Amino acid sequence: MIRVELPYHLQLLARVGTEVTLDVAGPVTACSVLDALEARYPMLCGTVRDHVTKKRRPFLRFFVCCKDWSHQPTDTPLPDAISSGAEPFLIVGALSGG
Repeated sequence: MIRVELPYHLQLLARVGTEVTLDVAGPVTACSVLDALEARYPMLCGTVRDHVTKKRRPFLRFFVCCKDWSHQPTDTPLPDAISSGAEPFLIVGALSGG
């Protein structure tokens, strides 16, 4: 069971709390987690990543075990702490400006 924490605007859209749990088939990667998230919550399709390219949307970041995972290839296996559910996969809204 994978734990995923969502930013507030995605919580409202999916009508869920801060954290959701997902079953992920196959190797646990950022791509497989996002596939499972979009399958369970279809209203989130296109909000985290582009419909066509499947690239992360601007102003969203992914954090895994306190490390920014946003620029890692999406097929990179996630650490065991994520796949075991000990740590959540974080989707965080980013800010710009100074």
